[in-house]
Amino acid sequence: MLKSLKSAILGDPHRDFTEGPISRAVILLAIPMVLEMTMESLFAVVDVFWVAHLGSDAVATVGFTESLLTLVYVVALGLSIATTAMVARRIGEKDPQAAGEVAKQALLLGVIVAAVIGSTGAIFARQLLRLMGASPTVIASGTGYARAIYGGSGTVFVLFLINAVFRGAGDASLAMRVLWTANWINILLNPCLIFGLGPFPRLGVAGSGIGTTIGRGCGVLLQIWFLTRGKSRVVVHLNKIRLLPGLMLHLIRLSVGGTFQYLVGAASWIFLVRMTAVFGSAAIAGYTLALRIILFALLPSWGMANAAATLVGQNLGARKPERAEKSVFQAGFYNMIFLGLVAIVFIGFARPLIRLFTQEDEVVTMAAATLSTIAYGYVFYAWGMVVVQAFNGAGDTVTPTILNLLCFWAWQLPLAWFLAFKIGTGPHGIFLAICVAQSTLAVAGVIAFRRGTWKKQTV
Repeated sequence: MLKSLKSAILGDPHRDFTEGPISRAVILLAIPMVLEMTMESLFAVVDVFWVAHLGSDAVATVGFTESLLTLVYVVALGLSIATTAMVARRIGEKDPQAAGEVAKQALLLGVIVAAVIGSTGAIFARQLLRLMGASPTVIASGTGYARAIYGGSGTVFVLFLINAVFRGAGDASLAMRVLWTANWINILLNPCLIFGLGPFPRLGVAGSGIGTTIGRGCGVLLQIWFLTRGKSRVVVHLNKIRLLPGLMLHLIRLSVGGTFQYLVGAASWIFLVRMTAVFGSAAIAGYTLALRIILFALLPSWGMANAAATLVGQNLGARKPERAEKSVFQAGFYNMIFLGLVAIVFIGFARPLIRLFTQEDEVVTMAAATLSTIAYGYVFYAWGMVVVQAFNGAGDTVTPTILNLLCFWAWQLPLAWFLAFKIGTGPHGIFLAICVAQSTLAVAGVIAFRRGTWKKQTV
């Protein structure tokens, strides 16, 4: 086991994930991906821990800003899905040069989109907070944070895309090292800038945004070094990047489905935040705290799901669809065990966990209710996230999009509104709707996956 752990963390550019025991392939890919996402989730929790010391308005600022930032994540994730699927398929076909061309087009497209989104977000940060329903005090204290996060959103974009190249190629250890480096810088720098420790200025909640952007920027520089120095299966020479219209259009077409898929989910989250905002800053702060803790568990699980996506893409490229299917069910089983254990902890110790971050009774009550209610669906989520990513790894972005439309827009949002406002359960009805809708998505996703139409998908 220790040998496998070491091998997974260090990586091996010559390893072929389309051969050998499936369980070993899942583990070797999943370990660095889980560790990568664990660090990402650790940063999210540590950051909100420090921000929570500034009061509920500061936490609400983070909640409002990041809810809208999910729209940036949506576009980045859509492109990432297409990039991972195409790179994985080319690697499975034993054509790393073609995979490199995909990487160049993804990087070129990402830089263009990031420049547009980043400049727009920085200029209109105050207006965006107002649009989300933030109170005047939140807008006054949180505009600096929003401007730093939105203005630096380009770093998020490029981070997502290049790590998608690494994952599709099977170089999960490189993606892990990038996020570990970026987030350690975040974790060390953010409290210094928030509270003015040592020679650093005291910037309050804005310091968190600036520290985060700096950390992500350092991660991008490390990614570029890996790509250009031959550390990955995919090699990119910056002086040889040129526009290939046909390949670029194919990447965009494939990414549209992925983007819309995540747009459906992200838009539903924004509407849920808007509903919760009706019940005041304490409700938003509790909701934000709980979601950060929830992400602490779910992000490692996304690592397992991303491993499944890579294995599906590479095995379809190697013309081994049955091996691809077995890989998904192996990953789903491991994920179910992990999230089942996490659910027990979250349901049994919701209030003590929340009190590690804040002592405000109203916020604690709201956050604990969010945490425990959503955790009841974790066993379902485990399978849902794996099969959705498996579809994406195959290049089938249509099926997850339809599932998201039905489960989030046609089911979750009306249910949340009905429970919260018509029945009168308040924000607790919103939390219950999230649990029900996510569980529904998981069941429907597994049923759709068993049909097997994804095996015929071309990329």
